[in-house]
Amino acid sequence: MQNIRLTLQYDGTRYLGWSRPEKNGQHKSVSYKITEILKKLTGEDIVLFGGAKTDPGVHALAQTASFRTASGHSPGHFRTVLNEYLPRDIAILAAVSMPERFRADLNAVSRTYECRICTAPVYDIFTAGYQTHIFPAPDVEAMKQAADFLTGKHDFRAFTPVKKKKGTVRNLCAISFRQTKELLTIRITADDFLCQMPAVIAGTLLETGRGLRAPESIQDIFTGTEKAGAPLDAKGLLLQDIQY
Repeated sequence: MQNIRLTLQYDGTRYLGWSRPEKNGQHKSVSYKITEILKKLTGEDIVLFGGAKTDPGVHALAQTASFRTASGHSPGHFRTVLNEYLPRDIAILAAVSMPERFRADLNAVSRTYECRICTAPVYDIFTAGYQTHIFPAPDVEAMKQAADFLTGKHDFRAFTPVKKKKGTVRNLCAISFRQTKELLTIRITADDFLCQMPAVIAGTLLETGRGLRAPESIQDIFTGTEKAGAPLDAKGLLLQDIQY
């Protein structure tokens, strides 16, 4: 058996995320498009494991996936065939052989999302599909203060719309900010993310930067006495990297 690791990127605009339940738009997910081609190529029921479960509309600069196959096709051949038949908004950057025990989801140490916010008075129509737009620019210093309350190991159930009673503790490793004249970039790294967690964190930080809430309100969100902010528009969110 071969164990193949894929590195890929995609424009998530027209997809319902990396994966979906079978009765809930599975055929509109990124993983479905890849799996269907792999099944035709190998004649096997391929199980594709993704390093991160990106949400609907979220893009990926470097997603990781893995699958096992008895096929004798080389990793390079898988890459060539996938790029030939996949839609033009999904691209396989690399395909390599991995040890038998590797799984893209289980072996990931952390994931990093990048949030892009255009702060120009008028947004650039040629980048608008990958950025949200806020003008005037938010107060980054206030956002950094709020970020200090978010980093570390916490129960992030208040930062996801999915109601779960347990399994919601995550370690948020780092939040960094980079601001240029017309673009604010926020990078969020955690061991893993709950559904819409990156978007809700970014949205909450932006509300702080716009003076709609105090940085200390993060503590009230964790205790349940205050609600988190509205999620960032998915088009401004990109899976930047997965660390192994």
